Amino acid sequence: MSRKSRAKPATPFRYFNSSPEVIRMAVTLYIRYSLSLRNVEDLLFERGVDICHETVRFWWNRFGPMFAAEIRRRRVHQMRGRRLWRWHLDEMYVKVSGEMHYLWRAVDHEGEILESFVTKKRDKSAALAFMKKALKRHGRAEKIVTDGLKSYSAAMRELGNLDRREMGRWENNRAENSHLPFRRRERAMQRFRQMKSLQKFASVHQSFYNHFNSQRHLVSRKLYKEIRSEALVEWQNLVA
Repeated sequence: MSRKSRAKPATPFRYFNSSPEVIRMAVTLYIRYSLSLRNVEDLLFERGVDICHETVRFWWNRFGPMFAAEIRRRRVHQMRGRRLWRWHLDEMYVKVSGEMHYLWRAVDHEGEILESFVTKKRDKSAALAFMKKALKRHGRAEKIVTDGLKSYSAAMRELGNLDRREMGRWENNRAENSHLPFRRRERAMQRFRQMKSLQKFASVHQSFYNHFNSQRHLVSRKLYKEIRSEALVEWQNLVA
């Protein structure tokens, strides 16, 4: 075996003076919680880390998608074997530089955010592109719950799964409630300026939310602490 083949893979932190632990903490604080860049800067300064808020911006742009992609890769692999999978689809309004855009969301029956997709319109072509992306990554769903938007029926008719559609009052609350954490985060960021920035943050935010969301209102305190500890250990191993 050659020396080159025995070499360890290069760490993505090798060109940075700060330790991986500090970078991981900064990225986690900014994406998980409703904090601004300067809030993260102040919190890190209290812990003896003196950096500029622009450094936090650079770190989350550089490492946030990388962390999120690894989380998503592991979770998609775990979920592909599920049966009786029920999806909830919904869209929300998001302003980008004063213009209205639409953030489409696919959520499963347990509250896991499967896919986030940003478009300028919410017509049939937008719904079709969103659903094709979700189906390609996550596979087939037994039931798909939507609201009364006609774009869903037109897209599902073309995909051939209109018979799996379900509608009803309060049926889609699972998807509606999934928007709340993102709305809180959006207010802290003071809106978005570019469509690609919205798509990037929505994708990263959903992966972090899925990983750390333990649904504490549904489990006992003891079980919640166990789930939280497991998620933290997995996160530390993930980006070690």
